[in-house]
Amino acid sequence: MKNIIAFLFVLLISAPVIAQQVEFEPFPVGYTFESSLLIDNQTIMVPEQGRLEFLIYHRFGNITDGAENLFGIYSTANVRMGLNYGVTERLMIGVGTTRGYKLQDINGKYQILRQTEGNEMPFSLAYFGNVAIDARTSDNFGPEVTYRSIHRLSYFNQLIVARKFSERFSFQVAPTLLYFNSVERGYKNLNYGLSAGGRMVFGPGHSVIFEYDQLFSKQEDEEKDPKPQLSIGWEKNTATHCFQLFFANYTGIVGQHAFLYNQNDFLKGDFLVGLNITVRF
Repeated sequence: MKNIIAFLFVLLISAPVIAQQVEFEPFPVGYTFESSLLIDNQTIMVPEQGRLEFLIYHRFGNITDGAENLFGIYSTANVRMGLNYGVTERLMIGVGTTRGYKLQDINGKYQILRQTEGNEMPFSLAYFGNVAIDARTSDNFGPEVTYRSIHRLSYFNQLIVARKFSERFSFQVAPTLLYFNSVERGYKNLNYGLSAGGRMVFGPGHSVIFEYDQLFSKQEDEEKDPKPQLSIGWEKNTATHCFQLFFANYTGIVGQHAFLYNQNDFLKGDFLVGLNITVRF
């Protein structure tokens, strides 16, 4: 009897401590975005630990190519295929290959902060970066006498800040820094900009997605200043797939090339049709 009384006494005095720990245990917000990809930019999300994602990106030609090219469908396309792997619940690593510039890239993303249900942490923060290798022939990098293999490398860095405002709306912004070891005459090696995008859910598994990218750096040749990037589309999600169909004014896929080399002006109607497919294993 004494043992029972002692047990009940210990339970009574420890209950407030246990309750306090449970009450203040932060719980991360789920599914700020449905995919690790928001059109061309990365979202705050990473694949689940131990899961693999296979990604296919496809960008048709410009709509202004005319009816004879089925408004870009028959024009020259840009394609990327990639693999992402969830190393931990916060860390992703990936690889990819892109037709344009024959780019081979290695990338990674880490969730630094995660928004919580109780708003103890009001936003999520992640770092994304890649290193890309331009595999074109060496004559694309200036005179042979000055060519070095390191000229093929370029780098892309983003700090992604995201918030899930409701079950229907999420938004993110990403300060962006990119660097090319070698650029065409008239361009700068080091550049900076900003990306913004979001998702609006309008039905089970269906969302409107949108992005806007702006490079702030001015190039040495003003005529080479890149145009802002705008895209808007539809996203369909299932447990194993994510399908995105959209209009965009840029053909670049790997971030540093999309930011620096886009010359399509959406104000002049320079749009194309693009699609992304993500398969989760």
